[in-house]
Amino acid sequence: MLEEIRIGSLGVIDSSTLELGPGLTVITGETGAGKTMLVTALGLILGGRADSGAVRTGARAARVEGVVRASAAEHFAGAVEEAGGEVEDDRVVLARNVSVEGRSRAFVGGASVPVSLLAEVAEPLVAVHGQSDQHRLLQARAQREALDRFGGEAVATLLGEYSELHDRLAATESELAEVVATSRDRAREADQLRFGLAEIEAVGPESGEDEALAGEESRLGFADTLRTAAEQAREALSSDGERPDALTVTSAARTLLDSVREHDTEAAELADRLGEISYLLSDVAADVASYASRVESDPIRLAAVSERRAALTTLTRKYGETVDEVLAWAESSASRLADLDHTDDRIEELRAARDDLRHRLGELAGALSAARTEAATRLADEVTAELGLLAMPHARIEVDVRQQEQPADAEPPGLKVGDRLLRFTSTGVDDVEFLLAANVGSEPRPLAKVASGGELSRVMLALEVSLAATSPVPTFVFDEVDAGVGGRAAGEVGRRLATLARSAQVLVVTHLPQVAAYADHHVVVEKSSDGSVTTSGLTALDAPARERELSRMFAGMEESDTALAHARELLEAAQPARALG
Repeated sequence: MLEEIRIGSLGVIDSSTLELGPGLTVITGETGAGKTMLVTALGLILGGRADSGAVRTGARAARVEGVVRASAAEHFAGAVEEAGGEVEDDRVVLARNVSVEGRSRAFVGGASVPVSLLAEVAEPLVAVHGQSDQHRLLQARAQREALDRFGGEAVATLLGEYSELHDRLAATESELAEVVATSRDRAREADQLRFGLAEIEAVGPESGEDEALAGEESRLGFADTLRTAAEQAREALSSDGERPDALTVTSAARTLLDSVREHDTEAAELADRLGEISYLLSDVAADVASYASRVESDPIRLAAVSERRAALTTLTRKYGETVDEVLAWAESSASRLADLDHTDDRIEELRAARDDLRHRLGELAGALSAARTEAATRLADEVTAELGLLAMPHARIEVDVRQQEQPADAEPPGLKVGDRLLRFTSTGVDDVEFLLAANVGSEPRPLAKVASGGELSRVMLALEVSLAATSPVPTFVFDEVDAGVGGRAAGEVGRRLATLARSAQVLVVTHLPQVAAYADHHVVVEKSSDGSVTTSGLTALDAPARERELSRMFAGMEESDTALAHARELLEAAQPARALG
């Protein structure tokens, strides 16, 4: 549960600390004193939206801290540690800073975290209800969600399985529609791929073939030039005529140096090197002669090579810069063609999968609908009983779970559940509506059409008390949910809040003394002003101060003997019902 809330520079609150305990805590004060700032502060440490306009005038930033007992909610400590925060002595500090520029920072157990993570960690700790939640209760979605919460694990499991299957069906139908819609384009693409693959197959290129043929074509095209150059080179190296050649000149130079080798070792080394050159020249001359004899003109082969290169060029103009790229295109295109050729098979597979998913979804929808119907009966009975305790003895709540038929030719198509074709969404086939009969003999009608503000407040409280047993939350916060309620009904609201406080921590912002009398702890928000700046502070009341505050709430006069007597009487009457006695 929440043990402490510290508020700094938020609205009219400069700096205040609210210590909280178990049971029912009420927060009262004059209009405009800043009671709602407490709810705003709670919203911030729960990850709610930050408003820079809430920062106190003259301050650079507002800061709110909440000290939470870690064992208050299951898995809370683990979530804090997973977020990088620390749990000390079973306590965790949740904090939020909001600057005047609108920047917001969140902290969990001392660790800076995104606001979304703060909201995720704090979500199971507190349930906040205000007047806006009463209006939200008029919405069909909120009513269905309330019923699903009351249905507990049975409904939650079925709803989770249904939602997962619904998502799979949506994905399957989307893919099927895409495949069918593009079947003509896919057929055209397949024909183009077949043509290209057939053209490549007809030529039959081999890896690296284009480079090899380019070299061969160049050699055949210049055969005469190459042969002439080789013959002349051989003549220069080793000739049969009288003209001096490289081999003869080198041999002469070697002979001259060889004749004086005994006189100088360097001359001997040079003579040996010339000997090696002579051997190399002899080998090169032989190789050049052999090359010249092998170079022959072959017009027929040259024509064949040119023709082959032309065929390969046709492919490289269409399918790649080189033959290797053409072969890579052919490989990928063959794989793509295989996929395209199985389009009809894929359509049949998707249709079969869709039909199977629809059948299974219909079975789950039926089971979910039955579970909701059973939970609706129990919820209606419990809320009706609670309303009897809230000064609405003749009121009756009904929770209507119904389905809408879907014509066979309607779009989107309906879901077959049993023998019926029903409209369906991601949450099932059910429309849930809360109906209220406020008086004897009246027919149940939708809440939005029959419930007054006070009745709606009590319906929501009765619903929350009923839901508390199935979806326990450590702390409940009610922000003036007793609006529109007065007299005996207000006293019964206080009594039921005290009952709820026996199993949970309850914080209530109220204007009603009948509600405040049932509190275990009473905190007043007091406003003061120095003429230029208004400041609000929080004060925990002792018994005499509490009597004065209740008398103020009754008559606006703290020292009125009549009001004080009425306050004492109210406190004494509420004493047996208080959560902490």
